Amino acid sequence: MKFKTMFPIIALLFFGLFAGCNKDDDNNDDIVTRPSVSTTDPTNNATNVFLNKTITVTYSESMDPMTFSETNFILKQNGTSVEGTVSCSGTNARFTPSINLLPNSFYSITITNDVENVSGVSMKDDFVWEFTTGTITAPTVISTNPDDLETSVAIDKVISIEFSEAMNQSTITTSSFKLMLGATIVQGTVNYSGSLATFTPTENLITGTYTASITTEAKNLNNIPILNDYVWSFSTNETIGAPSVNLKTVDRFGIIAGVAVNNNAGFSTINNVDVGIYPGIRTSVTGFPPAVIVNGVIYASDDASPIPAMLIQAKQDLSDAFLFAERASTIAPITVSGDQGGKTLAPGIYKSLSTLLIQSGDLTLDAQGDENAVWIFQIASDFTTVGGAGRDVILTGGAQAKNIFWQTGRSATIGDYTTFKGNILALTSITMNSYAVAEGRMLARNGAVVMTHTNTINKP
Repeated sequence: MKFKTMFPIIALLFFGLFAGCNKDDDNNDDIVTRPSVSTTDPTNNATNVFLNKTITVTYSESMDPMTFSETNFILKQNGTSVEGTVSCSGTNARFTPSINLLPNSFYSITITNDVENVSGVSMKDDFVWEFTTGTITAPTVISTNPDDLETSVAIDKVISIEFSEAMNQSTITTSSFKLMLGATIVQGTVNYSGSLATFTPTENLITGTYTASITTEAKNLNNIPILNDYVWSFSTNETIGAPSVNLKTVDRFGIIAGVAVNNNAGFSTINNVDVGIYPGIRTSVTGFPPAVIVNGVIYASDDASPIPAMLIQAKQDLSDAFLFAERASTIAPITVSGDQGGKTLAPGIYKSLSTLLIQSGDLTLDAQGDENAVWIFQIASDFTTVGGAGRDVILTGGAQAKNIFWQTGRSATIGDYTTFKGNILALTSITMNSYAVAEGRMLARNGAVVMTHTNTINKP
């Protein structure tokens, strides 16, 4: 009788415990941890958001980029969807609008719960937040050197970043512009001129992967910060051959001259580099048009401030690069003379005690599989390529024009129809004869740079 009396009580307790366990399981939802949003930029209910803003979300863990698209990362303006592109890398996902946002407008963002982490686990719920724009467009980063994810970068590289507009120089410092090797800060100096900031490491870099960044501490002349922190990475390798010649701020120029820049005839084209003259003035730059500069600007000594200071620095950097190339001897220079046509040369330093020619055939420069291999030609007097077919500079084995330096003690002439590769650093003048094409730079310390007829200069 006692057992029969207690059985209903025991049964109730048992089923109660069982029901309690089931309830806890429902609350836990999943045994695994689901990804969640940690931060957003803009923040929820932010106001005065920049019109060229990129919408950024940071997650609690790395996400699968293949699960993100315009169908589950949605930006709307008063209920109307905004076109844009979606990307994801690591813990960060971004929505970049196709055009600038409207001023003084309300926007909402939704990320649906079908986005997944790298383990295939989705968010528990949709994530929604909102913001309101202001009236301002922020400055942006338009290019870096090295490029993001670039490999085999020279160990003596100067890191540079170009902005969409002139910036407040006092905000471009080692606090806002940093270089890191892992968690270690790389020591160096920061300089700014025009729209270009440079970071020069105190010592050569070592082989490894580096991360460079410019933060929103960097502001334009109206003290408007850049749109977002900008971060990119690159890796270095030891090089074979000569040491790299550091062009510093003159790196931005395809032509720089002392007294004149002339396009004598034809539709010459200069691509993705600037043209500069100092101490010559703007009226000493002639033949533009019909010559054109694509993605570049002409700068002259009589332009408004701060252009003259920028050109003075560039000419100083050219002089320093010229002298470095002239004296380079970290590996023993190989003595050459006369005509180099028909030869194949490995990376290294080649020294001519008088003139140097490319006349009897193509000169081939073979990097032997090292895309960062360097050549320095130390030429005491004039350098000439004799025009016509079969007098070109040919690159093979991964060689790159940007790593070839022709230091010329007097003047250089690129012959008719020559296809030329490399950077000419001439003490006096440089002439490109009819239809000559160069992948490189024509940098004259004291004299003129002359394009004779329908020439092309491409950034190396």
